[in-house]
Amino acid sequence: MSGAPTRVLLADDQDDVRSGFRLVLDSQPDMTVVGEAADGATALELARRLRPDVVLADIRMPRLDGLELTRLLAGPEAAHPTRVVVVTTFDLDDYVHTALRHGACGFLLKRSGPALLIEGVRAAMAGDALISPQITVRLLRRLSAMPPAPPAPPVSAAPAAAVVDPLTDREREIVRLIARGRTNAEIGAELFISPGTAKTHVANIQAKLKAGNRVGIAAWAWESGLVAPGS
Repeated sequence: MSGAPTRVLLADDQDDVRSGFRLVLDSQPDMTVVGEAADGATALELARRLRPDVVLADIRMPRLDGLELTRLLAGPEAAHPTRVVVVTTFDLDDYVHTALRHGACGFLLKRSGPALLIEGVRAAMAGDALISPQITVRLLRRLSAMPPAPPAPPVSAAPAAAVVDPLTDREREIVRLIARGRTNAEIGAELFISPGTAKTHVANIQAKLKAGNRVGIAAWAWESGLVAPGS
């Protein structure tokens, strides 16, 4: 990649986790760690002073938790919005929903490994939202288990319009893979395209479906019947 490396701030109360993340990210030619914080309040101060490109934030931290840190840095009231990727051990659905509502551009599990951590930072810089595949699949299984809402009473005698599928055949292939929790790199490998091309397709799909992130794309796939629950 060309240009200046992505500047990353680490916020985690465990020294060994921050050290591990620093080793992983500093090994990439397009990334550099510019600061570390062991609590949320210090992370907020450093983020406002250093202006990193991406903040990697744990959820459970002293003084200020990662969800509130995300809101202050990436939420609608942030004076200078900063990309925040939540990286945590705790994959509770409430945490995922709150982080995304507060403006997080990624939600990764620490156990997902270094490759997804690197991809999460790159996705944030590209304006994408990367969520650990196991979280995506679990959320969608819960969604598929919910009873369908009762149909609204007709407001006129006019026949209902058929739902229009706006996607191309290639985009439907990619949607199926997203619904199965595949990353851009994995989609590229399965379809013999580059990760960059996969990312472009995902962005186009998000725009067509008006989906906020990959979970929204996958939810559409399950709700439309493109992918069956449990497949």
